Amino acid sequence: MLSRIQFAANISFHILFPTINIALCWILLFFKVRFNQTQDESWLRVYRFWVRIFALTFAIGVVSGITMSFQFGTNWPGYMETVGNIAGPLLGYEVMTAFFLEASFLSIMLFGMDRVSNRVHTIATVLVSFGTTLSAFWILSLNSWMQTPAGFEMIDGVAHVTSWMDVIFNPSMPYRLMHMLLASGLTSAFLICGISAYRLIKGDNKKSVKQALNFSVILAAILIPLQIFVGDLHGLNTFKHQPAKVAAMEGAWETATEVPLLLFALPDQEKRENSFEIKVPNMASIILTHDPKGEIKGLNEFIDKHPPVAPVFFSFRVMIGMGVLMLLFSWLATYQFVIKKQYPPWLLKTGIAMTFSGWLATLAGWYVTEIGRQPYLVTGILRTKDAVTTTPPTDIALSLTLYLVIYGFLLIAYIRTLFVMANRAVILEESNASLTGKELTSDSSKPVTTNEGVAS
Repeated sequence: MLSRIQFAANISFHILFPTINIALCWILLFFKVRFNQTQDESWLRVYRFWVRIFALTFAIGVVSGITMSFQFGTNWPGYMETVGNIAGPLLGYEVMTAFFLEASFLSIMLFGMDRVSNRVHTIATVLVSFGTTLSAFWILSLNSWMQTPAGFEMIDGVAHVTSWMDVIFNPSMPYRLMHMLLASGLTSAFLICGISAYRLIKGDNKKSVKQALNFSVILAAILIPLQIFVGDLHGLNTFKHQPAKVAAMEGAWETATEVPLLLFALPDQEKRENSFEIKVPNMASIILTHDPKGEIKGLNEFIDKHPPVAPVFFSFRVMIGMGVLMLLFSWLATYQFVIKKQYPPWLLKTGIAMTFSGWLATLAGWYVTEIGRQPYLVTGILRTKDAVTTTPPTDIALSLTLYLVIYGFLLIAYIRTLFVMANRAVILEESNASLTGKELTSDSSKPVTTNEGVAS
């Protein structure tokens, strides 16, 4: 159990940062291209501010990712012994292609704007963006294979590849990759929205801040319906390949037709029933089978082979709930921007409150994915209990405690640094007439007087 908690803590912390950077890098490229097209320095102001946040996020993401690799050997030796022939190469491909590509051009992107030509700097931004997405491709390929393994055969208890194409493009991979990329886009959009709204509330009324806010609400308004559509396709794929996970998500104990959608319930795994159900008749059957009389297999069909129900059930509803809030906020904010040409203060404060809503939705979704795969580490092949280390629990408890303390400190420091950077930007950007030349310098004695634009 301690090893499970430790791995959950590691992946929960690590995933926060790639979830931002995968999309943020492409967003930075958009800001840079807009500057190239228009020579409007406000786009460059937006780029310069967010590229610093990208660098900070990238650094923490890389460091936290390294500890994950260590745990495959220290806490889960049975995993690499059984499926190392597949997991090892996929992780290696991620390092040899994506990480090396990012590392090779990241310094040009971060520090080369005034040292290389504009074209070279833009190309470096393109390559780093491609590298972050390529990294997600390989990691999601491995994770999807653990959910829906294909292209292998078991020989003496060890998985051997029969088709790398089937391994990489396993049945759930395309859906999971698109779901994750869209989640990254939404996470970055709400982060930009929240920080920009914070700067406006603080009186940073520059055009660049409003450009970032306008861009982020429109991006979120476009991505959230796409995410709902892809999420539905992903759910149908899971219903086909991992019916026990879907049964836990729906809180369905018995195989039945005309299954209702449970908006709320308290699942009781010992009694194998729910209490305090609030439900919509037939809706689960309609969503999963597109037939109001469609059949859904219940958890009782998978005795000892289904995940713990309550964590999956509630995580799924947190993810859906956050998605609904994102939809309502982004569409309302877009309406205010397009029609009203201004954002009321209460909407800006709501945007600040939703700065990290993408993190909450992503974490909830990952808990559904990872806990929903239990009791297997690799579906149908390797049970979690068969892969765990025999290291004494006291040793795991010590390392777990250290991880939690360090991660807690880093997370608080990261969030505080974002808002410190937002506060400093009010002065730093104001003190420079041109952003195309030398580095920005601070002049804290100069008051903020610029009001370069409005929401439009």
